[in-house]
Amino acid sequence: MSFSPLFRLSRAVLLSSLISSTPSWSQPPKPLPPGPMLDGGRVVLKGKELTLELLTYSGTAAQLRPATDPMLDYTPGDLLKARSADTFYHLGDLDLRLRDDASTEWKDYSTAYRRKPVQVLANTPTAFRADLAATLPAEIPLRVVREWSVRSGDIYLSYTLTNRTHKAVHLGGIGVPMVFNNIMNGRTLEQSYTTCSFYDPYIGQDAGYVQVARLSGTGPVLLIAPEGHAPLEAWKPILDKRNPDKRVGRDGEAVLLTDPTRRGMTFEGSYEWMIHSAGFADTEWKGAEQWNQPTEAVLQPGKSITYTLHLFVAPSLREIETTLTTHGRPVAIGIPGYILPQDTDGRLFLRSASTVTSIVSEPEGALSVHHDGLAPDGRTQAYTVHGLRWGRARLRITYGDGTVQTIAYRSIKPEIQTVADLGRFLFHEQWFEQPNDLFHRSPSVIGYDNDAGKQLVQEPRVWIAGLSDEGGAGSWLAAAMKEAIAPDPEEVRKLEAFVNQTVWGHLQETEGPQKFGVHKSLFYYQPDAMPAGYYDTSMNWGTWTSWNRKDAADVGRSFNYPHVVAAYWSLYRVARNTSGLTSKQDWKWYLDHAYETTMAMRSHAPYYTQFGQMEGTIFTLLLHDLKMEGWNEKASALEGWMRERAQQWNGEPYPFGSEMPWDSTGQEEVYAWTRYFGFKEKADLTLNAILAYTPVVPSWGYNGSARRYWDFLYGGKYPRIERQLHHYGSGLNAIPLLSEYRARPNDLYLLRAGYGGVMGPLANIDEKGFGSAAFHSYPDRMQYDPYTGDYGPNFLGHALNTSAYLVQDPSLGWLAFGGNVTVHGNLVRLAVLDSSRQRVFFAPTGQWLTLDGGAFTAVEYDISTHQVTIRLAPATAYVKEVKLHIAAPATEKPEEVRSVSLSSEGTTISLQAPR
Repeated sequence: MSFSPLFRLSRAVLLSSLISSTPSWSQPPKPLPPGPMLDGGRVVLKGKELTLELLTYSGTAAQLRPATDPMLDYTPGDLLKARSADTFYHLGDLDLRLRDDASTEWKDYSTAYRRKPVQVLANTPTAFRADLAATLPAEIPLRVVREWSVRSGDIYLSYTLTNRTHKAVHLGGIGVPMVFNNIMNGRTLEQSYTTCSFYDPYIGQDAGYVQVARLSGTGPVLLIAPEGHAPLEAWKPILDKRNPDKRVGRDGEAVLLTDPTRRGMTFEGSYEWMIHSAGFADTEWKGAEQWNQPTEAVLQPGKSITYTLHLFVAPSLREIETTLTTHGRPVAIGIPGYILPQDTDGRLFLRSASTVTSIVSEPEGALSVHHDGLAPDGRTQAYTVHGLRWGRARLRITYGDGTVQTIAYRSIKPEIQTVADLGRFLFHEQWFEQPNDLFHRSPSVIGYDNDAGKQLVQEPRVWIAGLSDEGGAGSWLAAAMKEAIAPDPEEVRKLEAFVNQTVWGHLQETEGPQKFGVHKSLFYYQPDAMPAGYYDTSMNWGTWTSWNRKDAADVGRSFNYPHVVAAYWSLYRVARNTSGLTSKQDWKWYLDHAYETTMAMRSHAPYYTQFGQMEGTIFTLLLHDLKMEGWNEKASALEGWMRERAQQWNGEPYPFGSEMPWDSTGQEEVYAWTRYFGFKEKADLTLNAILAYTPVVPSWGYNGSARRYWDFLYGGKYPRIERQLHHYGSGLNAIPLLSEYRARPNDLYLLRAGYGGVMGPLANIDEKGFGSAAFHSYPDRMQYDPYTGDYGPNFLGHALNTSAYLVQDPSLGWLAFGGNVTVHGNLVRLAVLDSSRQRVFFAPTGQWLTLDGGAFTAVEYDISTHQVTIRLAPATAYVKEVKLHIAAPATEKPEEVRSVSLSSEGTTISLQAPR
């Protein structure tokens, strides 16, 4: 996203400014005066792994520190004074939505609205119990008692609700605020990475949990899980004053209660663990398909119910599942993840102390499950799962002890068909051809509104209609990358027309001092230069987003350049590796323009090149191809500049800034170049930071979904700060994760995280081929945004990363990612089914096999002889010869390149695997 120089942010300080839903810049609210919460001192409960400090006044958490790292506080304890006023939420608070049998109207109650000292019922070294009546309205029908306790060395949080009336009370909403220190407002990047934490949910009912990890991705991870029946049914955001929730005050008055902490680029917001949510599903969330079936509980007069959460610590992110098993929690491991192409054998592995009694598909017939017996470790139940019906589904697993676990899946068409659908939609429904267009956007692949079923030719966020920035370049970038992995003759012809007529000459300067410079937008708002009535008056053209002609013509935003480089590079690959598909230019022209555009970024847009660029991996591929073609002078110039940038990053503690004060996209390029130039410590630091915001959990929406929460403001139809699922951070951050896995093939966690990210962009493609910017995770919507927006960088991440992997895990056995594996005696066969079918990694041998053109159909491995047999697809009218690259990323061995002539019947190649 672009800002004027006033808002070009330094990495020195993270600003608390944010973009509101209009979107426009606003100042943070004035801090409220400290409240009474700090009166009365503190209570300390000390467990084996955690030390909890409570405020005696409120009974809420003041600090929560792990024993192995006592300088780390999972709560925003250093902001406690500023957050001690009424309406700020804290760990230990409780929200309730209730009604009685005589009413159909829900009433809301919260312990956070107006603080009064709680009545302490017990205060011992192992327990702090309090009646919360004083901080709740007098008319609430429940008595609420909260207890913090230490049992067997672990911390527990319990709420006991007692019906104190003569009527049954319906519990339609029980929300436990999960308030942790993800508030980066006013902190430097270094402070944020050492102090703050990200947290992610597994919304899996009784097996659900929340994980809280430091931004650096290192050190202990806090886990919160149900003890008994306190299911994680839904994940509700705690909104700020711009998006108020209705609550009832102490005296019954209607109030608008929200946490005053303003959400923005440096604060995603806090969430509530929803134990019951039917009261919201019937109202604010009506019509949205939730992760789980919303429920309520009915509490009869005089009866009580207790809900308990268990807090404990995993030593690291990779040890979360082991730690959950140690604490008796069910664990699910999905391979290749939870986004299942319909031709792929999904594998599901369940570990639990109790036996599985049933597995049910919801809806019925959406998923099939076959029990395969025990995995090789002798303690894990193995299953094969198939997606039978396109769209969302879940498995509901019931265990012998009554525990219920749900796993969210998304079934998609076979990958190659999904990508073909995307191409057809982009080059037909989104193909913009109006030769008299006043902004010179024709021909092009332009943005699209899927709800309205129309192209976005006008938008007050002018870049969306202007073919630049991520929100406007997203569609044509996806189109270019589609042709890089699956070229189609008609689509390549149109892509060439767009690049040669619209990019070169209009979006990009072709001569003069700004030659190769890339404009911020072709579309702009300049009513005095347009015919009267040209701009749609129903739209708001009065904000900073409606750039005039001068602002739109600016070439100083470096983040626009990788999109154009990727388009040239894609056509270079098509021209170089096929015969007869391209006609406008030869491969040399496209490769040269990719190079010149890259170097123009240095001269025309130098400011932001201090940061890692989203899609920056394209520059590493460009360098590789310059060397392969023998263009040594240009390769040397490019490599020299990239070394300068990498050296700068190597000297910074956390080199992950961007035009945003915090971001999750620059890490991709920072990793690529620090690893390439041998700055291993910085590459490892970058990788760990990616893992901190890329969860591995049993849910198609969150698994591998790198954290993003503001880009709906810039590229979405529904602009708001909101956790975006499988936004382009997923596809881009998967690149470093999978690259590192190929160098460390024993680290299955990296492969699972990366493959979850690489599949996310395919889940964004609907049945007809429309590619959405991202999925709205807030429970009032729970669907894909109707704008294509900035989908392109996401698909670029997929296109550069799509591949098939064969793995032999000592606990789980033979596993396939991007294909299906079968074992017959000593012969292991991987059928290659990913979207490009041009890359295969053999973990047992460490071999990375890639093709320039053509396709793998299968790869076989003989365990006894260590022979690898490669099977290639038959020759086509456009591809009769391919290059096979054989690399070993875990070693220093040089890449081997073989030229292979394809036969009309298919081609077989034999390799001897290294022992």
